[in-house]
Amino acid sequence: LLLPGWEGNAQVKWLRRIEVTDRPTMTRDETSKYTDPLKGGRARQFSFVMDGKSVITFPAFPYQLPDHGWWEIKGLAWSGRGKITRVDVSTDGGSSWMPAELQGPVLSKSTVRFRHLWDWDGRETHILSRAVDETGYVQPTVHQLWDARGERTSYHQNHQRAWKVASDGAVTFGLGDLI
Repeated sequence: LLLPGWEGNAQVKWLRRIEVTDRPTMTRDETSKYTDPLKGGRARQFSFVMDGKSVITFPAFPYQLPDHGWWEIKGLAWSGRGKITRVDVSTDGGSSWMPAELQGPVLSKSTVRFRHLWDWDGRETHILSRAVDETGYVQPTVHQLWDARGERTSYHQNHQRAWKVASDGAVTFGLGDLI
């Protein structure tokens, strides 16, 4: 059973019987692993729907850009809330953002590819992406995620991720506290 837009914990893995209920079954894994801690000691149980997320797939570790010049930043974006309407890319550590091109088809609750042409000047930088879906949800920075869910959140890490591009072209995972 696949449920588009829902996390994998809601998908059937080990089927022994089917029981239809009108409420969550409070199983061990769903209550201990798929519950988001929130500020003030509160918790959000059963966060089934996948929040919007994007990831840059190129350039990425262990690739090394051989020279400055034009490069195509590529990646994937998705949201369990509906269609991705926009992906923005930053090539200066999140100081400024430019729209990426979405490559069709763009379908509800499905992965979409994006691309952005980048004229790299050869200086060290951090590249990031952020997804926006049709509900207006914007993929958060790590600090925005922590503000909403607390720093102990572990299972739902959909914050923006940075790739560091060194002046020699080496691409490594960027610092999480950068953004």
